[in-house]
Amino acid sequence: MTDHPTHHQSTRGKPRVALVTCSRFADLYPDDRLVLAPLAARGVTVEAAVWDDPRVDWAGYDLVVLRSPWDYAPRRDEFVAWAGTVPTLVNPADVVRWNTDKRYLGELAAAGVPTVPTSWVAPGDDWAPPSTPGRYVVKPTVSAGSLDTGRYDPADPAHRDLAVAHVRRLTAAGRTAMVQPYLDAVDTAGETALLFVAGPDGLTFSHAIRKGAMLDGPDLGVEGLYRPERIDARTPTGEQLAVAGRVLAEVPGGPGRLLYARVDLIPGADGAPVLIELELTEPSLFLGHADGAAGRLADAVLVHLARR
Repeated sequence: MTDHPTHHQSTRGKPRVALVTCSRFADLYPDDRLVLAPLAARGVTVEAAVWDDPRVDWAGYDLVVLRSPWDYAPRRDEFVAWAGTVPTLVNPADVVRWNTDKRYLGELAAAGVPTVPTSWVAPGDDWAPPSTPGRYVVKPTVSAGSLDTGRYDPADPAHRDLAVAHVRRLTAAGRTAMVQPYLDAVDTAGETALLFVAGPDGLTFSHAIRKGAMLDGPDLGVEGLYRPERIDARTPTGEQLAVAGRVLAEVPGGPGRLLYARVDLIPGADGAPVLIELELTEPSLFLGHADGAAGRLADAVLVHLARR
């Protein structure tokens, strides 16, 4: 790490890059630190910068890379407004606005992308738990780290009451809730996260990981900014790569503007992969789970610096 980002001393022409984080990880999340040495080896001066630190001069950087601003969810409007003031931000501010509200899943589904079926409960809407068999998930449309998310069993009367309370808690706070079936394959196959980074000819596949199941019941609160995850390396199937390509093709403005993307898939009821989330704002990139991943991200930064 180099000087504090408010200093901005001359670095003899070296490009300056900020990795955007939050105050909880002011020195970066450990996984993100893995890109520091590859960037330095490529002649890039890199610094961590907290997104809501008023002392940071964002105009002093050649590129501002979103990494771990994980405290934005309760202040999304403020975060989106901040993003709009940073002209060299990647991923771009309009993508941040679109991607930080999970109602984008409805747009992708309407475009023909296979997604987890989702219903929406806006503030003021009435809602009753599903009467059909099968567990389901309730979460807010604006969240990070799987917070405010719970799994419910419609056969359990206590769960029904807790689900109603969960939705009411979200909507009473002015938040929109989303309800999805809990796909049992997450307990066996897990989620597959496919990571893509910028290359000379657009986004290219970098690596993939498996995430184990994280939800074990109703939302009773979580300490911290995210739920712990169990991560393993994974080789994606051709079908998963094809679905990820369909997802990325629908990104507003096209995927060519992106520095990175993470496409989270899970087997649907018929076993075919469906999108559970598209992460374009602050995803963990799991650089430590694939050889060369940190170097590929550093190369992607060079691709975007060359465009400036």
